[in-house]
This record gives sequence, structure tokens and C-alpha cells, in this order.
Amino acid sequence: MSESSGDGVTVTVRLIRSFEHRNIRNLVMFNVNLEISVEEFIDMIRKNLLSATNLPPPFRNFGFDTLKIETHAHGFKTNDPVINRDNDDKLILKPDQKLRECGVKHETEISFFRMEDYLKYKENPELVW
Repeated sequence: MSESSGDGVTVTVRLIRSFEHRNIRNLVMFNVNLEISVEEFIDMIRKNLLSATNLPPPFRNFGFDTLKIETHAHGFKTNDPVINRDNDDKLILKPDQKLRECGVKHETEISFFRMEDYLKYKENPELVW
């Protein structure tokens, strides 16, 4: 699929409910227009969450508020099993920018999480088993 086609791209959203417990689920978003703003994309994800029957209820109404690029198709992955803790200034999507401007492409994997939880995890990236 071409990124310039009118069909949009496929983006995998990694819903991170708990960093310490590795409580993560994926939500695949199809036909995403890269010309929409990050804020509009967040609204689109939230609408999809409400109707996602394959996700447990705690994920559907969790207070996710931040998007961060995890990896691009065929790109390198981080050693951290939960989230890439590097390059926040470059990889965290800014609400007023368009997805394309933020570097989102076809088959990009994006983490969706609560910033407050992420900052705590960055200070002490321990996993609880």
C-alpha cells in the first residue's frame, strides 16, 4: 500500500495500561489518513476503543493521553519489552501536528499510554511479576 494513496495506512496502536505489569494490548487501525492531526487520531482511537469487543473493559475506558512511535516497519526494536524510553522529544507525537509530520508511516507501531505512568516507569523501569 502506498502512503500517498487515498486509502490511508495501517497503524498498530500498543495500548499500555500498566508499564510495571506489562499490561499491553494491540489495536490495529486501518485506513488511517496521515493528514489528520494527532489530536484527531487520538479521538479516532478512543472511539474504536469503546466498540472494541476484543479488549477487556479496563482498556476501553482507561485514561490514555499520549502517543509515542515505538517502531516503523522493518525498523529496529528497543530492548525494553514495554516501551522505547529513548528520544522522547522526537518520538512523542505532538497533538497539533499531522501524523505525517510526526513520522508516522504505513505499518508504524505507536504506543498509547498515560504520560504520568510513563514518567514514573522511566525513573524506575522495573517489571513486576
